[in-house]
Order: sequence, then C-alpha cells, then structure tokens
Amino acid sequence: QVLLTESGGGLVQAGGSLRLSCTATASTYNMGWFRQAPGKEREFVAAIRWIGAIPAYADSVKGRFTISKDSAKKSLYLQMDSLVPEDTAVYYCAAGPATSNVGRSAASYNSWGQGTQVTVSS
Repeated sequence: QVLLTESGGGLVQAGGSLRLSCTATASTYNMGWFRQAPGKEREFVAAIRWIGAIPAYADSVKGRFTISKDSAKKSLYLQMDSLVPEDTAVYYCAAGPATSNVGRSAASYNSWGQGTQVTVSS
C-alpha cells in the first residue's frame, strides 16, 4: 500500500474553481479521485494511469475537471472549474495497482487518503 495525503479543499461559490492535491509515497500506481456527499455512496470522479497518463472522467465532471500528475513529485492533482453545488462532497485520493486500464470502481484501489472537504455555495 501507499500513503496518500490530500490538500486543497475549501469553500467556493458556484462557478468558482479549486485545485486538489494528493501526495503519495510511491509513484508506480494508478491513481484516482472519488467523492462522497452526505447520505450518498462514494462515487468515481476521475482517474489516471501512472504510465502513459491516460485519464478517465465521470460524465458529471467531464469538461469541468482535469486530473493530472507530476511523477517527479509523486503528486496527483484535480483542477475543478465551473463548480456547482452538486460538487459538494468529501474528496478522496486513491491509489491502486498499475494496470493497463484505470478503474472506475472503488474496488480497483487499495490505498485511500483521509479526504478533503469541498463545499460549493449557490
């Protein structure tokens, strides 16, 4: 397993932007972002393959969120633009085995960060 530390959450008005960061202790994993709103299940947001940097997005964030990585810094990022109140949730960084396809299921990941709160006000 790899240790993950997230940062960058906060309160923002609708239409605004936030950038989440996640620092890992290893850089040979596929990594992703999930989120969980109160009373809802954890859902996939975006993921990226560590080798080849091929991203995948949930339909609800496609065109608004951008996932990226810095291999040298062992860091993962999520640039969130055009935020809407429905984006309000705790966002989790996740890491999993370096497979050829990034997983959209939480079961594809075996390491999780502590989560960072994102709140979008209307």
